Amino acid sequence: LDLNFFSPVALILFCIYHTNCTNVDRHFWRFGDIFSVPGDVAMLNSSLVSPKLFNFTHVPYNISWYNLKTGQELNNETGRLLVHRENVWFLNVTLADTGEYETILRTPSHCYRQVTNLTVEEPDAGECARPRRAKQNMTSGVTNKLSCPLMDYIEKLNSYDIRSSITWHKGCQRIEDGTGMFTYLENYLKIDRVTSENSGTYTCTVTFTLGGVSGSVSETIDTMVIGRYSLVPQVREPASEIIKAPMGSNFTKQCLVFVPSVGEPEVDVFWVVRGRLISSHLPSDRVYTTEKHKTLRWEDSPIKGAWLERLLIISELKTEDYYLNYTCRAFSARGNPMGYFTLLPTDPNVMVPIASTLCSLALLFIIGVIILYSFKVDIVLWFRMSFPVFYTDKDSDGKLYDAYVAYPQKSAFGFSKDVEMFALHTLPEVLEKACGYKLFIVGRDCLPGEAIVDSVEENIQASRRMFLLYTASTFTRKRPTSSTSSNNNNIIMSDGSVDSDNTDSQRVNSCEVEYPDARQQLERVAAMHRALLEGTLKVILVELEEISPSQLEQFPESVRHLRKRQGAVCWWKNKKKTHVWRTCIKKGEDEEKEKGEQNMELSASLSPSSRFWKEMRYHMPVRGKRAAYPEKTALLNL
Repeated sequence: LDLNFFSPVALILFCIYHTNCTNVDRHFWRFGDIFSVPGDVAMLNSSLVSPKLFNFTHVPYNISWYNLKTGQELNNETGRLLVHRENVWFLNVTLADTGEYETILRTPSHCYRQVTNLTVEEPDAGECARPRRAKQNMTSGVTNKLSCPLMDYIEKLNSYDIRSSITWHKGCQRIEDGTGMFTYLENYLKIDRVTSENSGTYTCTVTFTLGGVSGSVSETIDTMVIGRYSLVPQVREPASEIIKAPMGSNFTKQCLVFVPSVGEPEVDVFWVVRGRLISSHLPSDRVYTTEKHKTLRWEDSPIKGAWLERLLIISELKTEDYYLNYTCRAFSARGNPMGYFTLLPTDPNVMVPIASTLCSLALLFIIGVIILYSFKVDIVLWFRMSFPVFYTDKDSDGKLYDAYVAYPQKSAFGFSKDVEMFALHTLPEVLEKACGYKLFIVGRDCLPGEAIVDSVEENIQASRRMFLLYTASTFTRKRPTSSTSSNNNNIIMSDGSVDSDNTDSQRVNSCEVEYPDARQQLERVAAMHRALLEGTLKVILVELEEISPSQLEQFPESVRHLRKRQGAVCWWKNKKKTHVWRTCIKKGEDEEKEKGEQNMELSASLSPSSRFWKEMRYHMPVRGKRAAYPEKTALLNL
């Protein structure tokens, strides 16, 4: 300090004023030496107004600036100097302004001092750039941004609500916004597709008006274009996802990062949970990561870059691991992107019980269908017996008979003693006496002298069902001279075909002796017509002996159609089962025992609980038990 500039009184006052003030280094925080050129605006900034020193928002303070060269306090000078709290603005700086400037800040209890150095230099002859320069590198082949180094000036002017503008120069040539590859972007200069020609000096100039004076300040950047670069990394996985994992399982999650780069990317990849870095790399720890990210592969197109990976590993998932966000961060000078996932426990595996339930239901359904198919007759008969209230009373329908029994008569084709025995004795024995049904049986209930046509029509009309008894020979024999006995006797079917029996049968009268099979054909034609066309009568086919396919082909089409549609009740199956049971008897039994077995067989065949009679009852109308009908008149016994 040159004391020749001070008067004795000023020297005494200066020394007293600075006594007991705490010296704060001029590099405290980020403000250091200030460099400028003549004619520019220079700003001195003190960092004493800081929460690191005192609570300036509540504690009163005053601040003063001094020129240490002269020892004098700095005050406003119109057009040249502006003092504003912690800042001093040299509106038109000169070489004489070079020197040290001291800030004194006093509070009721403390005093702080800080020195700031201002250096004013002449620019080099023929140079448009400033003597002191910042350095920034650009990456070849991609878009780059140069940052203006005058952010302190811009932010301070913004705090004063003073507008400013920025211009850029490359060397001595001004860069116009939006021309070529250059774009002004706030406080940046954006350069597209940088090449080696973009190397050089770039000067950023901020122009503004302060204290009524228009001024500017400039900074120069030395720029070098390099081929090796690393751009903003991209976290591809995890991608804000939800992951479910079962309790107690081993869990591994990949952090996958793509870095557009040439050369080794300058990126660090870390996993973070609950705001804390997962730093463990030891498998002995339950939660750890791989030691360092590794480069999986390099990519040349469409963008050059490297794929990096770092794994998060949880050896055994516990309750405290769930409902947390696990974040992967990629740290670089270009940016710090992140991606995360939320870990949740797996939902209860409902598929197994659902599948088991569905399989069980399907199995029960199949079993039910099988049972229903196998025991349908038994179930229906039991239900009729147990719940008769659900069925309407058939006695009020005006019908006289429960069933009309048609079978080959004497002298007719297909007549058989066994068939007659079955119709006149076996059927009444079970269905009438044991089950209470009322049957109309041809040969037993016909009135003497009654016309065949009238008898058939009236009695079928008065019956709720019709039993059509037949054997293999009932429809297969042909009468060579009689059209009424022809086997080609079809009725009108649903497709419009004509049954030739219908026409022939209408010519039949009571001459039963001349046409012994006329009644049989008339019954069949009337039954088929009502069953297949009108749907007013249910015809039950009773098959008394086994029919071969060749024999079945000779049956009338109407009978074959009905048999195919609803089936037939087979008496021969019942007899076959009984015969099989009988063959199990040892050959050495005596005749009396065999006779007893025959009686047992007959008794079994007449049991209403046998399969055949259950099927017959199943097809009969629903009726309750009734008293057996009296024996027929003596006329029927002749």
